[in-house]
Amino acid sequence: MISAALAFAAAGLAVTGIASIHAGRQPQPRAGFARRLAAAVPARLKPPLDLAARLEAAGSPGNLSPKEFMAIKALTGLIAVPLGVALSALAPGRLGPVALGLAPVAGFFAPDLHLRRRATTRIRATRAELPGLLDLLRVAIDAGMAPSQALTAVGRRSEALLGREWERVGDQVQLGVPLAAALNAMTRRLPAPELQGFAAALERAMVHGAPLSATLAAQARDVRLARRRRVVEEAAKAAPKIQLVVALLLVPSVLLMVAAALAAALLGAVASH
Repeated sequence: MISAALAFAAAGLAVTGIASIHAGRQPQPRAGFARRLAAAVPARLKPPLDLAARLEAAGSPGNLSPKEFMAIKALTGLIAVPLGVALSALAPGRLGPVALGLAPVAGFFAPDLHLRRRATTRIRATRAELPGLLDLLRVAIDAGMAPSQALTAVGRRSEALLGREWERVGDQVQLGVPLAAALNAMTRRLPAPELQGFAAALERAMVHGAPLSATLAAQARDVRLARRRRVVEEAAKAAPKIQLVVALLLVPSVLLMVAAALAAALLGAVASH
């Protein structure tokens, strides 16, 4: 079985190599590993339409392009084949073919799970940092700074992820990029609904000349209230899980200890008689 898996892997690499030769795509000598791997993947393996957005929301790990990410997915799926062979040999009954078939699928989609975790972590950090930075931004604007200058000033004084993004937006505006375009790029990198609301409010204020101080204070208050609601909801969801653990683990353990004590007492009474 293991030799068959190795033969399958060798055949897969040979097919991708032949496809790259026919496509006439020779990898550059100084290209990275992901770029060489992407050049070896057949052109039919096209990335999904939303993959570029998901890579951007995950922070562009490794500066990978969608095609390079698809090449890594294909490689992880191929690497999982020997693992599936080993699991199929150990699995009882009819579970062997199931493990053999699911291992490459799981390996292919494992990078997508990594992207989702990175994006979720970034969104959580944004939601936690946004209220405090909104307060600082309101103070800077009340002091007479323009919104783009306030974004840069607050961002440079913050080590948070959202602070760096604000500094980036401010620097882009100073270089001539329209504020709307810079904010849209920021919300693609950090697709949190609260941040999208902030960007929309900032754009409206710049277009219509509306005062920002009250809007930023209201948004900071709303973000804090939303975070409090999420904490309460997560605590409410955790209570049944804790009760399940108590019912399945602690209660049987206590009953076993009581039963052991009673059994020892009965045995002692029988031995004394």
